[in-house]
Amino acid sequence: MITSSAVITAKPGKCEAILQRLRANVPAVQAEKGCLRVRRRRRRRERVAVPDPLGPGHLPRHREVDGMEALKAHAAAPHMAAYGAKTREMIASRVIHILSPA
Repeated sequence: MITSSAVITAKPGKCEAILQRLRANVPAVQAEKGCLRVRRRRRRRERVAVPDPLGPGHLPRHREVDGMEALKAHAAAPHMAAYGAKTREMIASRVIHILSPA
């Protein structure tokens, strides 16, 4: 299993627009071969009223897949290209970490 952890930083005033597009893309991501789990930590923090340590405008996303081939297929998927085209001008930065079990 591999976990990819992405932190998307929205440009000012664009966080909700990015979230809408992320939410719309989740079913396609979950349907990908090899996708084990998709998580978003920000909403959990909001439910328990804990401030996001990264500050406003940061959207942490976590995805677990069954190997590097599934992760590569995810990056090349048509729905990810469409998501990228829709959000490109809204995102200030995006950092992706790829983690594997110890």
